[in-house]
Amino acid sequence: MPTAVKTYDAKIDSKKRITLRNAMYEYYHVEEFDDGRIVLEPRELVPPFQISEKSLTMMDQAMDNLKKGIVSKEVDSTG
Repeated sequence: MPTAVKTYDAKIDSKKRITLRNAMYEYYHVEEFDDGRIVLEPRELVPPFQISEKSLTMMDQAMDNLKKGIVSKEVDSTG
């Protein structure tokens, strides 16, 4: 089990919120258990630089087609 680096008591305010002192992360995943425990795990909302292999393959194919001159007709956006 991990070792606690901080312990303190927190009080719920009038809007049912608690304040984390000197929080190390901006976002947390919250799990509430039926015995009253609350577990917070740090989260990133959008994983940085994560593109699927399929998307990368499709982009490579599109660039190869562009270099070979295999392109679609122009799109008239004026209507």
